[in-house]
Amino acid sequence: CKTLIYIYLLMKKIILILAIFMAKQAAAQGFKYPQTRKDGTTDTYFGKKITDNYRWLEDDTSAETGAWVQAQNNITQDYLSKIQCRDSVKSELTKLWNYAKYASPFKKGAYYYFYKNDGLQNQSVLYRQSGLKGIPEVFLDPNKLSADGTASLGGISFSANNKYLAYTVSQSGSDWQDIYLMDVNTKAILKDVITHTKFTDASWKGDAGFYYSGYDRPESEEKKFSTKSEFQKIFYHEVGNAQNADKLIFEDKSDPLIYKSAGLTEDERFLILYLSKGTDGTEIQYWDMQDKKQTAFKVLAPGYDFNYSIIDNVGGKLLMYTNNGASNYRLVMVDPANRAVYKDILKEQKDKLDNVSIVGGQIFAQYLVDASTKIVRYTLAGKKIGEVPSAGIGTMSGFGGKKTDQETFYSFSSFNMPSAIYRYDIKNNKSTLFKSAALEFNPDDYVVRQEKFKSKDGTMVPMFLVYKKGLEIKTGQTPVFLYGYGGFNISLTPSFSVPYIYFVQQGGVYAMVNLRGGSEYGEAWHAGGMLDKKQNVFDDFIGAAEYLFTSKITNPQKLAIHGRSNGGLLVGACMTQRPDLFKVALPGVGVLDMLRYHKFTVGWGWAVEYGSSEVENQFNVLYKYSPLHRLSIKEQYPATLITTADHDDRVVPAHSFKFAAALQDCATLDSKPYLIRIDAKAGHGAGKPTSKQIEEWADIMSFTMFNLGMRK
Repeated sequence: CKTLIYIYLLMKKIILILAIFMAKQAAAQGFKYPQTRKDGTTDTYFGKKITDNYRWLEDDTSAETGAWVQAQNNITQDYLSKIQCRDSVKSELTKLWNYAKYASPFKKGAYYYFYKNDGLQNQSVLYRQSGLKGIPEVFLDPNKLSADGTASLGGISFSANNKYLAYTVSQSGSDWQDIYLMDVNTKAILKDVITHTKFTDASWKGDAGFYYSGYDRPESEEKKFSTKSEFQKIFYHEVGNAQNADKLIFEDKSDPLIYKSAGLTEDERFLILYLSKGTDGTEIQYWDMQDKKQTAFKVLAPGYDFNYSIIDNVGGKLLMYTNNGASNYRLVMVDPANRAVYKDILKEQKDKLDNVSIVGGQIFAQYLVDASTKIVRYTLAGKKIGEVPSAGIGTMSGFGGKKTDQETFYSFSSFNMPSAIYRYDIKNNKSTLFKSAALEFNPDDYVVRQEKFKSKDGTMVPMFLVYKKGLEIKTGQTPVFLYGYGGFNISLTPSFSVPYIYFVQQGGVYAMVNLRGGSEYGEAWHAGGMLDKKQNVFDDFIGAAEYLFTSKITNPQKLAIHGRSNGGLLVGACMTQRPDLFKVALPGVGVLDMLRYHKFTVGWGWAVEYGSSEVENQFNVLYKYSPLHRLSIKEQYPATLITTADHDDRVVPAHSFKFAAALQDCATLDSKPYLIRIDAKAGHGAGKPTSKQIEEWADIMSFTMFNLGMRK
């Protein structure tokens, strides 16, 4: 009898395996998924063996990976081409995108400089004009740096007397940058070229030269987009010299994994050195250029438990922004001669102090009030002067300039308001409109509201909802596009986005959640979503979905989720933990292999946020939620469109490649599409040409609306 039972159970198991295999074959045939080779690579973490079948896809330069990428793009484009609305979606997005966009101007000498995009230009152009009413002229046009618009400008920096401009150029969205110099008067490009830099600006010392952060030339130019970046250094470049003559200012041979940057205070007295072992926590050192006895940097604020940033030198003392002793941040004055004593200039408040600048002898303090901006002015001694009036729920940014300036500029935007630029008269506390978007768009046609819901552990989490006025959203059938990030101390605040407002125009609701891990409510909010508390972020996002259901706004068949980078991890984690809640999942350039992320480019810097698989207790946390490792053939996942790019050297595309291969391996006859879209000559997102943005979003929105039943 026992033998018969054993045979029966064995046959049942064999039938189940065959059924799964046949269903997978049928699904693969139906969607024509490429047959991705499994190489059987196995790693052992603290006695636990983990199989990594698609390790070979980490080699982004191999012919086999290239063939796989082409095959995946072919099946994705074949699927998308059959969506009837795709062409019309692209046409409608293009029309909505085509309006003039401006950035806040800044004054250098007799000129005002500002960025403008006519509408569909691949890259925004830097203009200048003489005086507030002068005729704008093109000063630097990055669209002329490449034939296809894939070269982009990064940071720009004028020398002290506005004789030279240093600007960085990135190719195809890579983090790697080259620094070029221009003669401001003649617009002639100098012969000076600084190569192999990342995450740097040029900090000028007079007109003679500048400080910058750089790396040694990579051993392999071919593999520089995936190889770990190590041993960043600080150099000084003198105008007219070749790069190999640049003076080494600072290096640390003992630790290859430290970010380093340096910059002078406005009066050039102090050279400030920032050191960080990752994306959180800094050490500050300084060099008093007036002290002839000082021959090396001295520690001002030791690392790496807190964040520090020097705002400027005020009478030989340094104004410093920090969360040391203040979860919501504060502004303190510190004397380099007595670094341990902090004098409060702006004490910690209930709202997070998000940014600080000094213009016209006043402090402009930017606070976050439930993820919306409030600007308060103070004297340099910390006495409140007043507030800069806001146009409502939204984001105000800018307020740059020098101590002697009597004007500054700022932008305001919200979900239903494209960015408008204002000139602010400091003496008279008066804002006047300088530039506005020429988009035929009435903000009053849309509703923007904020609600709060209770997450799994009882924490109240805010969420913005945006929809067309008059739309009845309490039907339980409203399509919703849910977006989040939740990490790296980054705040999500209201801003205008063409793709999101387009979704709203199609009768949907755009929802943005201010998840823990961000900085909307200070360091405590950030710490509540990092390391061993990272699951809180996913619980918050899942809680947002459940709130949308219980509020009778939508249901799991009408809900799409989207996030990029760390937000791609968010989508990957939530779709694998609760696949029943979502109809569409859109993980963009995501961190999806939590066991190996630190082995590529600058991924090591994220260990302060995530932890490392090389530490046992952190491995246990990471393995539990790592999207790649949670995928199971027993689950049915949402319709998924993964997006990445071949030049993404921030979150290398191997994350998305391996996740797509493993997800497709879970496909059955009843599965939704599991697709990946791999862009060429594009990176993590910065500098992506307008044409590529529109193409990508047309595919994302077509896929989303088709699978939500909004369009055919």
